[in-house]
Amino acid sequence: MKNIKILGSGCANCQTTYKLIQEVAAEKGVDVELEKIEDIGQIMSYGVMSTPGVVIDDKVVHAGGIPDRKSIQEWLA
Repeated sequence: MKNIKILGSGCANCQTTYKLIQEVAAEKGVDVELEKIEDIGQIMSYGVMSTPGVVIDDKVVHAGGIPDRKSIQEWLA
């Protein structure tokens, strides 16, 4: 199971990113644990300055803007 954290304030882009990852994981049949991190201190601890950020298994894989489906599929491969 992959642990995925969505870093952001809860804005529309952050919510869209969360839903997109959820959808792609379901399509691929990948078991994921999704978590939203909205605390600015925690977000900064990952070095993310632009949200939404995506952290998979404690590694930042994306920051700033909504990731595309292809990227998400690669992260979940």
